[in-house]
Amino acid sequence: MKRFLIVLSALAMTLSCNRSNPFLTEWDTPYGIPPFDKIKIGDYIPAIKAGIEQQKAEIDAITANPEAPTFENTIVPLELSGSILDKVQGVLFNVAETDRSDALDAVIEEAIPLASAHSDDISFNKALYERIATIYKGDQSGLTREQQVVLKKHFDSFEREGIGLPEEKQGRLREINAAIAAKTQQIGNNILAESNAFKEKFGFSVSAYPEKMTTTEDRELRRQYNEAYTSRGHNGGEHDNALLVLDVLRLRLEKARILGYPNSAAYVLENKMAHDPATVDAFLGGIMKAAVAKAKVERADMQALMDADIAAGRLPAGSRIEPWDWWYYAEKVRKARYDLDDEAVKPYFQIDSVRKGIFLCASKLYGIRMEELHDVPVYNKDCVQTYRISNADGSLVGIFTTDYLPRDSKRGGAWMNNIREQYVDEAGEDVRPIIVNVGNLAPNLNVDQVQTVFHEFGHALHGLLSKCHYASVSGTGVTRDFVEVFSQFNENWAFQPELLAQYAHNAAGETIPDVLVEKINNALKFNQGFMTTELCAASMLDMKWHEIEDVPEGLSRDEAAAFIDRFEASLASEIGLIPEIGYRYRSTYFNHIFSSGYNAGYYGYLWAEVLDKDAFSIFEASPDGPFDLALAAKFKETFLEKGGSEEPMTLYKSFAGREPDNTAFLRGRGLID
Repeated sequence: MKRFLIVLSALAMTLSCNRSNPFLTEWDTPYGIPPFDKIKIGDYIPAIKAGIEQQKAEIDAITANPEAPTFENTIVPLELSGSILDKVQGVLFNVAETDRSDALDAVIEEAIPLASAHSDDISFNKALYERIATIYKGDQSGLTREQQVVLKKHFDSFEREGIGLPEEKQGRLREINAAIAAKTQQIGNNILAESNAFKEKFGFSVSAYPEKMTTTEDRELRRQYNEAYTSRGHNGGEHDNALLVLDVLRLRLEKARILGYPNSAAYVLENKMAHDPATVDAFLGGIMKAAVAKAKVERADMQALMDADIAAGRLPAGSRIEPWDWWYYAEKVRKARYDLDDEAVKPYFQIDSVRKGIFLCASKLYGIRMEELHDVPVYNKDCVQTYRISNADGSLVGIFTTDYLPRDSKRGGAWMNNIREQYVDEAGEDVRPIIVNVGNLAPNLNVDQVQTVFHEFGHALHGLLSKCHYASVSGTGVTRDFVEVFSQFNENWAFQPELLAQYAHNAAGETIPDVLVEKINNALKFNQGFMTTELCAASMLDMKWHEIEDVPEGLSRDEAAAFIDRFEASLASEIGLIPEIGYRYRSTYFNHIFSSGYNAGYYGYLWAEVLDKDAFSIFEASPDGPFDLALAAKFKETFLEKGGSEEPMTLYKSFAGREPDNTAFLRGRGLID
């Protein structure tokens, strides 16, 4: 520790005579919110280097302890180590995704190998592992259940990262980990660049693509939109991802084999709920069959309306539904069948109203309160709003930030980030989390976008309401195929009539009419054949890429692109994907699996939906309906407060009192009556 303090002192002195690095000082901001207004580009790398030195010194102190290893003298200080790195990374990776710049890209490019090497230094620290293994293999009867789970998580991490391998294989794993980190970051950068090029060409963002495909009458223009959207990262040039995708797959496969697994999917899934590729493949196969059958019915309904356009002379004879027609004609069917028009809905879902809706729902269910904070630091003054979340007694739950509006510097999609995790510090104080929800939304939202806001706030609630002792299992620190349960569960309340009456108002203050509420709820299962098919197909594409056991080397860019095309086409034929529906994400812009850590895990959205819909069915069956406060309290205490401090299925059965049933999932997707 003394060595670290000397290094830190020297570094702080060399930074500037007039200012200190904000990451190397205590933050005196309200609630410990990062001082975004004081952080400069030049602060990140010195702070990362200082953070690495700090954590190295902390781990050295653990391994040098002459006392016999215990949870208190080994796991506790390990959990609390790396506070500077936590601060830097909590800010850097959030800002890099939302307000990227060339300067920030350069910082990320330098930071990734530093972070990767440091992570490997910890993973291959034999002295640290031996202390943890001694505790893990010893008597655990004096540990709490949360401590047992934390201990197992650390022990398994060392085992899975190759602590038992000879040095030459560990050296190769270091090279692989560094290369994967750099290449996945580049893939993400390329996707953003391609998405910005799409916007520059057509005048709207990729996030608005579904809506434009729904409302654009010009069929040729829809075809052009579709071609550009589905070829992102697949156009040649500096932002092409074909070679990078194959590089990442090859590296992941090599890593899995070094660690003793036949393929990357087997390695990734071993510690997930699903456990193995065969289970996931069977799960997805059953859904795909039902989804495609439903999609074929939907296709026939749309073709009937296209035939009417042919008869009216608006389209040439013989026209058939193509991928660029699906959104457009699906909306026509929806209007005809449910008399529901997105343009009639949007005025009641202004972005501020929907934010009010997620707050009202959480307040009603979980008894929490929200207060907007002004004059606190934010990373983007034009788009970011910050809220203090408290319990009914005024005690702090956490800080919640929204960043909903699109901009060129922000990657597409919507997500939740933790700037600070919840945990109990060395003094026994409960450190409350700082959570961010990010989106790319219009000022007035359609039905799908309203669900997105509720979805991401479900993740936020999982982080905010955490009551764990250790950061590694708090909040969203759960398996990938469990984490989406809580976000998707929260979507179920978006269109509850009782809640809509309180938040869905137009600019004149008028409440959404009951007739429109009824139409929305009647139409929620509409087009689910399409939605489920493209989601399931993308999940299968993810699985098959990571089950691959031979990735060709030495290909040119064109050869790599052709290989990817053949792989996608072959799988589409194998799984019965109809030509009118494509994968939700094609390989070269599949950010989730090639840049965001969902590799061999995209199935988790569907897997988690089985649990979320089953849990919600318990609320629906309650005499008090969806706002049964006793059930909500049980859900909060069982899931939202527990984080990953217990096995997922143990938690689920403790709430439901039984194994999950997929009937509610299939019914919710409209795949059964």
